[in-house]
Amino acid sequence: MHVPDGFINAPVSVAAGVAAAAAVAVALRGASKELGGTSHAARHGGEKTAPLAGLVAAFVFAVQMLNFPVAAGTSGHLLGGALAAILVGPYTGVLVVSVVLLMQALLFADGGLTALGVNILLMGGVTVVVAYALFRTLVKVLPRRRSSVTAASFVAALVSVPAAAAAFTLLYAIGGTTDVPVGTVLAAMLGVHVLIGIGEALITAVTVGAVLAVRPDLVYGARDLAAPLKLRVGGALVDAPAREPEPASAPVHRHSTRRVWGVGAAAALVLAAFFSFYASASPDGLERVAADKGIDREVQDHGLADSPLADYGVAGIDDPRLSVGLAGAIGVAGTIALGTGVFTVVRRRRETPGHREQSDRQDRESV
Repeated sequence: MHVPDGFINAPVSVAAGVAAAAAVAVALRGASKELGGTSHAARHGGEKTAPLAGLVAAFVFAVQMLNFPVAAGTSGHLLGGALAAILVGPYTGVLVVSVVLLMQALLFADGGLTALGVNILLMGGVTVVVAYALFRTLVKVLPRRRSSVTAASFVAALVSVPAAAAAFTLLYAIGGTTDVPVGTVLAAMLGVHVLIGIGEALITAVTVGAVLAVRPDLVYGARDLAAPLKLRVGGALVDAPAREPEPASAPVHRHSTRRVWGVGAAAALVLAAFFSFYASASPDGLERVAADKGIDREVQDHGLADSPLADYGVAGIDDPRLSVGLAGAIGVAGTIALGTGVFTVVRRRRETPGHREQSDRQDRESV
């Protein structure tokens, strides 16, 4: 659902850009806690999300290259908001998707430059907020076990995609550049994006389930499963005795994220560099609706359409398989580098003495 330039007029695009910037600013503050910059985050295992965040961004980038068929002549791809929010937290999730969209717009001419704010608002804002709110609600009412987290992930991801489609329709109703009935656009967008949502849900649930099976402590949305065990003593509930700390000689690899990070990075690289060549070449849901209903009559060429990596290929390489694969590998490496850099800066900024004291004070006040 990468909105190109020309679908939404300039005033609404600017307003969406301002809203997206505000959302990113809020996410930067919230992400510092999720990434382990506060004692509160550390108590919930938040310090373990920092190494994972850059990897999640790269994985979302890679899977977005894998368009899957959803109907005759129509494809879909992962939006990633639900997956990112559940794995590394909602605030960090907004930043994850924003990093991916920035890489795609600037390096691969995917999604308009003037529409970057629109895309961040839809794919990094709406999907994250809707998915995580629904996910938390479901986790609270479902039995407290890992299968419930996976099931909640499926439903949250499924709903997040048509929610983003509805939000696009609202922006189109306010600032669309063509005269197509809003009801027509809404019906078409919801119809195809419900189908895409099923694919999103499957990818999200499988990924979350896989991480839960290997390292449940790395899933931000499952942190409540690691809450202190309660015992009833004299009619009152008390925390169970804490587990004895492991000796210094204990193997470090048991607590290290390096193996998970390495496997995840390799998976993202293989998906982007190899499997992306076999992705569906059909237009995605938004492109199909735009062509069928005529809302693309004012579409504009991307300002970086002549860049060396435009359209996920490397200029000058004639072999399409090699061209797409190399572009995918560059995208994964670049997203890991940018994402890891952003999340490291966010965390370290919060760990300065002044910020740490303020965070600890806020944590004490919230207890």
